[in-house]
Amino acid sequence: MKKLCILLIFPFFTFNIVAQNEFSIYKDSFIEQLWSLYPSWASNSGYYKYNYKLNIPDEVNRKEQLVFSENQLAILNTISIDQLTLADKTDFFLIRDFLKNIPWELNELKEYEWNPSIYNVNGDFSYLLNTEYAPLEDRLRTINEKMKYVAAYFEAAKSNIKNPTIEHTKLAIEQNKNSVDVFSDDIPKAVELANLTKEEKIAILENATACKKSVLSFVTFLEKMPNLHPRDFRLGKELYVTKFSQQIQSEYNSDELFYMALNRKKYLHEQMFHYTQVLWKDYFTNKAIPKDTIVAIRMMIDTLSAKHIKAEDFQTSIEKHIPLLVDFINNKNLIYLDPSKPLEVRKEPAYMAGVAGASISSPGPYDKESKTYYNVGSIEGWPKDKQESYLREYNNYILQILDIHEAIPGHYTQGIYANQSPSIIKTILGNGAMIEGWAVYSELMMLENGYGNNSPEMWLMYYKWNLRSTCNTILDIGVHTQNMSKEDALDLLTRQAFQQKAEAEGKWNRVQLSNVQLCSYFSGFKEIIDLREAYKKEQGAAYSVKTFNEEFLSYGSIPVKYIKQLMLNKQK
Repeated sequence: MKKLCILLIFPFFTFNIVAQNEFSIYKDSFIEQLWSLYPSWASNSGYYKYNYKLNIPDEVNRKEQLVFSENQLAILNTISIDQLTLADKTDFFLIRDFLKNIPWELNELKEYEWNPSIYNVNGDFSYLLNTEYAPLEDRLRTINEKMKYVAAYFEAAKSNIKNPTIEHTKLAIEQNKNSVDVFSDDIPKAVELANLTKEEKIAILENATACKKSVLSFVTFLEKMPNLHPRDFRLGKELYVTKFSQQIQSEYNSDELFYMALNRKKYLHEQMFHYTQVLWKDYFTNKAIPKDTIVAIRMMIDTLSAKHIKAEDFQTSIEKHIPLLVDFINNKNLIYLDPSKPLEVRKEPAYMAGVAGASISSPGPYDKESKTYYNVGSIEGWPKDKQESYLREYNNYILQILDIHEAIPGHYTQGIYANQSPSIIKTILGNGAMIEGWAVYSELMMLENGYGNNSPEMWLMYYKWNLRSTCNTILDIGVHTQNMSKEDALDLLTRQAFQQKAEAEGKWNRVQLSNVQLCSYFSGFKEIIDLREAYKKEQGAAYSVKTFNEEFLSYGSIPVKYIKQLMLNKQK
């Protein structure tokens, strides 16, 4: 029977309603199979149907992923992309790119062999225990079912590991040790509070004890494992170029972005020296400004950085700052903020420790009403000199910009908008460069609209902070593709980017444990700024900051190059 195709004809493009409906049905099927295959990802997205599942990371599971990729790509090849709307085309590309990445990660990157830190179940169980998606009793029953797979999980992990990097091995040991208390403390405490039968309580406690043993057995395995030929933590040029292309999904390749970052660094140094000259007489009355611009900027930054909070007030100062950001944005009418979506500042959970000092945990698209958490790394127990270095880095000025980046109108706000996207594909297959780029863009956008009263001190510190994201790109590409040494990396971060020693050491640690992700800040920022300028030109007198911000975020967390197509072509 011949299908009836109804064509809607508009200037410049044609799309087919039947093709759209078929693609919509396909997307629903794709998502359901995706969640069945990746249950932890599903849970963190607020889809709780598969909470009881814990994938065993063995050859069978890897084969399932490869078959999924092959079958889904075969279906996509039957879809006539020319008959889809532009919005559906972006969904098509996101799904296709995700599926193509699966065999590359499993067959080429093979991180499951050399990165032991990917094996950590503690976060999954902590998430289920602390997310109130169901009564505590039901969550504990689900946790009990999931715990039955933990022993097999870690046995598979042990079998997978071959010549792991020293750095990722150390991280795996540290994170698993620090977070095993979810089984020894958190679950038993929850069992005491729950209305369960005696038999249920005994079974849950026994399984939790067994899980703790499995985690610690994995730790012992890593500590005692002979590793005569550890893999270099550097990814290498060939793998890096491919991963950059697949993850960042920029209009630029990694080499192009590297040189753009070098040019941005030069520009930022010029701006910083300008504000140093403006401020010099206020802070160095009887001292001539040094001819060496780097030295002069460093002296000014060091002076301003002395203005910082006490270590014990770090988290509370963030909590107090959040409502001030809300008031500023509302008064300036920069973007709509939904007051019904809660944000809670909390101490960083143990299972997240070891990589970044501040982060956002956003609710998934299926659980939109849950809290967003602003995770703050603790500096308790640090030596006094290391604490002081950290606090000088996150001084009174920088701490405000950090809150803009992580919370409002940065990651928290973007996460809320992403969950409202009409396409769940655009939310769950989120692009890191768009997400981080928005947070970096939001910092500049706030200052452009008067945040900080246009004080030269705030602008100088903003440029220092923006230099940080710029140097992230130089550092990441330099280390992983150009064999940049630790000495050169620390020179880049401390002397050229004016970072404190503790911050620079932390970033060196991070670049050893991650790759490509550090490029997402500058990459996304640059493409958003370029898009905004093109959008301004197109809109003319009708342009407004609020309209741009809200429309940009309305498309979900997709690559900026796709948002560019949607925003600049919507009238066509």
